[in-house]
Amino acid sequence: MTQSIVVSGPPAVGKTTVAKGLASEFGMEHLSGGDVLKEMAAEEGYEPSGDDWWDTKQGMQFLARREETPEFDKRLDERLAKLFGRGGMVITSYTLPWLVRGGIKIWLDGSHTSSTKRMQSRDNMTPEEAYAVTKKRYDRNRVLYKNLYGFDFGGDMSVFDLVIDTDDLGAQQVISKATEMVRGLL
Repeated sequence: MTQSIVVSGPPAVGKTTVAKGLASEFGMEHLSGGDVLKEMAAEEGYEPSGDDWWDTKQGMQFLARREETPEFDKRLDERLAKLFGRGGMVITSYTLPWLVRGGIKIWLDGSHTSSTKRMQSRDNMTPEEAYAVTKKRYDRNRVLYKNLYGFDFGGDMSVFDLVIDTDDLGAQQVISKATEMVRGLL
């Protein structure tokens, strides 16, 4: 059985881009934890659409609801953990690296400035909007996961096999670096 890979990191660091690149390179299936969570949001009456939905008023309202009702995240993480355990998956997730054993765990590190630039470009935002959104999402996620699971999101790197600093690299360079490192672990 082929191991699964999980890619984590702060908002707008390039997780999905890298995960898709790895899935393509190694002939694995890609799954976005955020997309599964959007499906769960739709089941609750929200209308999630587009990559930038999390940054909208409705996306932030759903985040507030998740902070009050941890069952969403726990159900999501149970689903993702089962899929991860089957092997052959590349999954993007904020929490999975701390919750599963085995596989390959990658943290994409990047400054808040870099994440702001990526979000600004990707989601057509002003620099001020992108900065505020990435900071708010990162800070709220840190508190949410600390309260829910007790780990330090963005602080505890002990669970990761690879940590890649993305600040001075383009998307293809990060994918190439991740591919090279993963090839050595498979």
